[in-house]
Amino acid sequence: MTFKDRINDVETRINDACIRSGRSREDVHVVAVTKYVSLEMTAEVLNQGLIHVGENRWQNAEEKWNALGNQGVWHFIGHLQTNKVKDIIDKFHYIHSLDRLSLAQMLESKAKSLGLVVQVFVQVNISGEDSKYGLAPEKVVSFLEEIKGFDHIKVIGLMTMAPFEGHPEDTRPIFRALRELRDELNRQSLTREPITELSMGMSNDFEVAIEEGSTWVRLGSILVGKEEG
Repeated sequence: MTFKDRINDVETRINDACIRSGRSREDVHVVAVTKYVSLEMTAEVLNQGLIHVGENRWQNAEEKWNALGNQGVWHFIGHLQTNKVKDIIDKFHYIHSLDRLSLAQMLESKAKSLGLVVQVFVQVNISGEDSKYGLAPEKVVSFLEEIKGFDHIKVIGLMTMAPFEGHPEDTRPIFRALRELRDELNRQSLTREPITELSMGMSNDFEVAIEEGSTWVRLGSILVGKEEG
């Protein structure tokens, strides 16, 4: 299957999931996860009109960003160490992995010094797996209260990763729980503006995530393939 074939296949599956759940296709955005592919393949992703690209480590993304950073919209989707904030804060349009106060403080400090407002997703460990980063769901309210005065961080959404399941349908409770958490947070008016976005769903389970309200799906192997590392 060619890259164009994969794009078309994914597009069909997204459309079908939107139809099943009564959603508009325009409400779902695709982040092409390029962390395992070369600079050349990342360039091809952008050439094919996939404007959102996702990387999870600056040391892997640096060469690509230096060559292609003026193209597309860049998403940092991996665990972010505080000492790497200075490298990525003015290069990535979205950060999907805000998961602790020390990181929020560093983002606020660096963004303030640069005159930026950084758009972030708070990462929530809905599944409770020890192997996954993210705040426990019951900790999110207090976390948002702690960062409410941070003027240079804008919480636009929540992010989670579901366990890899042999039957994608088994991930549904995870995605539903994140959507319900977002709705509850909005009822409590914990952020200056309502939280609208949900970053959830990967190659194995993105259709279920869309049915449960995902607005950003992060697609790697099923879309761009995997060339290295």
